[in-house]
Amino acid sequence: MKFLDTPPRFLFFTGKGGVGKTSIACAAAIHLARAGRRVLLVSTDPASNVGQVFGITIGNTITDVLTAPGLSALEIDPEQAAEAYRERIVGPVRGLLPEKELASITEQLSGSCTTEIASFNEFTALLTDHDTVTGFDHVLFDTAPTGHTIRLLQLPGSWTDFLNEGKGDASCLGPLSGLEKQRTIYAEAVAALADPQRTRLVLVTRAQRAPLAEIARTHSELADIGLSHQHVVINGVLPEPEAGDELAAAIYRREQAVLATLPAELAGLPLDQVQLKATNMVGISALEALFAANPAAAPQAVTAEVAPLPAAPLSALVDELVDTDHGLIMCMGKGGVGKTTLAAAIAVALARRGHQVHLTTTDPAAHLTDTLDGDLDGLQVSRIDPAVATAQYRDRVLATKGAALDEQGRATLAEDLASPCTEEVAVFQAFSRVINESKRKFVVVDTAPTGHTLLLLDATGSYHREIARQMGDNTNFTTPLMRLQNPEDTKILLVTLAETTPRLEAEGLQADLERAGITPWGWVVNNSLAAAAPTSDLLRQRAAVEVPEIDAVTTAHSRVAIVPMLATEPVGREALTTLTAAGTAAAH
Repeated sequence: MKFLDTPPRFLFFTGKGGVGKTSIACAAAIHLARAGRRVLLVSTDPASNVGQVFGITIGNTITDVLTAPGLSALEIDPEQAAEAYRERIVGPVRGLLPEKELASITEQLSGSCTTEIASFNEFTALLTDHDTVTGFDHVLFDTAPTGHTIRLLQLPGSWTDFLNEGKGDASCLGPLSGLEKQRTIYAEAVAALADPQRTRLVLVTRAQRAPLAEIARTHSELADIGLSHQHVVINGVLPEPEAGDELAAAIYRREQAVLATLPAELAGLPLDQVQLKATNMVGISALEALFAANPAAAPQAVTAEVAPLPAAPLSALVDELVDTDHGLIMCMGKGGVGKTTLAAAIAVALARRGHQVHLTTTDPAAHLTDTLDGDLDGLQVSRIDPAVATAQYRDRVLATKGAALDEQGRATLAEDLASPCTEEVAVFQAFSRVINESKRKFVVVDTAPTGHTLLLLDATGSYHREIARQMGDNTNFTTPLMRLQNPEDTKILLVTLAETTPRLEAEGLQADLERAGITPWGWVVNNSLAAAAPTSDLLRQRAAVEVPEIDAVTTAHSRVAIVPMLATEPVGREALTTLTAAGTAAAH
């Protein structure tokens, strides 16, 4: 592995959920420990399973991994860190402010930005407090901060004053209030991150377009602020299969085509490929074999017989939707799980059953909209460009709220508007223009804001006021949030994969939505090998690994569909139709 050649003291592993960051980080830690180094492995992953991987309980104290002499581990619980962080800010004003204001402040501090900054607050000590890491040759971090978070920490001036003076809106700036005293520590931490003699960033991905596009963005974002010493690790690459399994051959061809056309931003970086293994990465022996080039060197699982899943196609969910005759259908989920494809498949199925359907997407590639546009009676397709919507929103805020600010204030506001939260708000405002159509037809949406953003908009009243301004004060209206909260109006499908991290992320998204008074209608497990019934030994073993994840979803949720992995990518209306004609669904 090139990324392990002459490694510096600090290694950071980052990438989309479910790509195998933890496995790569754990295997790297064992490799360095076996080479005689003293290694500390630190996880800030909300779904951390480092303890499970090593078969021990770790938690928030440095714990020796006895089966790997020289290796110690530490799990920073992001939720605990975020809760303590919120209390430090809210505690002093509790009892002094009205409950409504306290609720608004608490909501500002409930998003992913708060969790990330709170976690960063925890591990800055490991970068700057030399006493804590004395005796360790290497410190490996499973999950790195985004470029957005680091840029926020680099901003000049006082965030607290900026907010107290009413210059800042309620978004990502909220988590930064009260941190002025940390500026020196943050400056030292950022300097350590940017020093190639001390830090190496490892971008972990899969041989799939969405995860690769994500780390290409991450690469550019981090390089722009001086964190340029980066390596790429492409995990879970299928080795060339033996003849006979059409699905395995198709996956291999698809992955090789992706690898042959890497994004330009990544093509010049040092790159390693890690082959897909049959077993779960649990236990020292499995992790020691992860970087083996020869699959035969890996511990082989006994080829599992995957029990047939309960037979019912995804079309069963479409049947239920048809009964409602109209309404808003939203496919939600983390990036890379296939929600755009599923939204398009559902839209095609509804249109083919004679309904008027408007499919709206934020897919930057737009290949689905290009394929579907004008091809099917009753189906209207539109695409919201997130970049355009965000730019328009940002310009509007800078022209109004930023007009009276000084140069430093405008810089701080501009940075706040560069956050992921801003895109979510801007896209939601664009979506709101088509949501009203769902009173008379089906509107299918492939992306939606999190419950945190919805509550934040509602708490500040900004979105409600904007709607009132557009429609007139004397007009009766229903805000989009009110419509999303009504199960008669809206059906929300949470999309996940049959893997631990995406499933846990979807569970977190459901909890986030429920805080906003929105209850998801159903779940879809997408791209399932277990549902595809592969014949190659390797894929059958991987399919067996999926079964506990599928069981966890079907046990916890009453309406679940399982969509098999297909040999060809579902692009075009005929291919999309196969998704609602083939598959497995289970209901309890």
